[in-house]
Amino acid sequence: MIEPDSALAHGLFDAMAAASFDGIGMTRDTYGAGEQRAHDLVAGHAGMLGLEVRIDAALNLYLTLPGKERGLPAVLTGSHLDTVPRGGNYDGAAGVIAGIAILAAWAKAGMTPGRDVTVIAIRAEESVWFPVSYIGSKAALGLLPPDALDVVRFDTQKTLYRHIQELGGTPELIKAGTPGIDPAAVYAFLELHIEQGPVLIDNRRNIGIVTGICGSLRYRAATVTGRYAHSGATPRSHRRDAVVAFAQLVDALHRHWLAMEAAGHELTLTFGQVNTDSRQSDFSKVAGSVGFCIDIRSRSTDSLQQMDRQVQATVAALARQHGVIFDLGEQRRSQPALMDDALRRELARSADRLGLTHHEMPSGAGHDAAMFANRGIPAAMLFIPNANGSHNPDERMELGDFDRGARVLAGALWAIANV
Repeated sequence: MIEPDSALAHGLFDAMAAASFDGIGMTRDTYGAGEQRAHDLVAGHAGMLGLEVRIDAALNLYLTLPGKERGLPAVLTGSHLDTVPRGGNYDGAAGVIAGIAILAAWAKAGMTPGRDVTVIAIRAEESVWFPVSYIGSKAALGLLPPDALDVVRFDTQKTLYRHIQELGGTPELIKAGTPGIDPAAVYAFLELHIEQGPVLIDNRRNIGIVTGICGSLRYRAATVTGRYAHSGATPRSHRRDAVVAFAQLVDALHRHWLAMEAAGHELTLTFGQVNTDSRQSDFSKVAGSVGFCIDIRSRSTDSLQQMDRQVQATVAALARQHGVIFDLGEQRRSQPALMDDALRRELARSADRLGLTHHEMPSGAGHDAAMFANRGIPAAMLFIPNANGSHNPDERMELGDFDRGARVLAGALWAIANV
């Protein structure tokens, strides 16, 4: 097996970092200048390597090494290139760069797979910019709801429609449900990604093979409204304290989370944003309003629904107790996904051939592979060890770990492409 072009990969990581550094971390903003620079960089290298380059209506990028039988369904690999604000350099990008390094090595060696192998650089995986999950992969599969094009980016306040249009995409085709990929023309999708937690490093494993991807249930813009009052002159019996009501919500839901785990449920519960109104809140006031968000994740739809029922019951009880009003706002969901058993076994065989240790594990974070799997396309994921988590400037994937992961991916891709 020809080794992936590690020198090309390492150079692409360096170039991407240079183009993305914001003074603290990496920012490749979704449908903005940062993500576009990354896509231009990747497309430019693909063109020099002689790969076929295609862009769909949502500006997803497809880089193809033609196979011997072009009429066969293709094998896809890749990930996303956008980041959260002030993120790291490897989240998402590692999967795209690994695919390019593999195809570059095959092309230079004159190796032709049995069917087309395509690297896809997917747009808009990070939903922090637009409050919609998996924008790029949903659009590629013809599944993006038309009203998603009307949502606005949190910083520019411009719609998704306008952002895509300004970069040269065709939002009208997306709105019409025109897919960039025919699912019948895809044999399998494999995604390499950094692990976003500590499991592989703690267990001293070279590779993670993902069993399933968690779905989510989210309230992105919830509020609890009480009544502002003087902190010294208002006794407890007359207060409608939004902070106290919110604090009891956190405590009650965390206790329910512990009980669910004890009963065998696998899930996470996070309050990632909490704020009082800086224009009205004050040191000497009882807080009259708190804004917050809730993020619940699990591979089990039943677990998500059970926790949601507890959320609803708890806010109702606390509203009565404290005389406050809870408004959870719009609920958004993403579906859990199971990875394909045959593809997982192929990844394990590839790791075994290389003498690398591997660990089966779920993914608590969402990934584009979930959209392919839920569309009926066999999908699998490969995790690379990465220190310090992700979505922060301190991501630390060792390049040696990346090289090992790319070799595992290359072996699996070659085997699958020649079935």
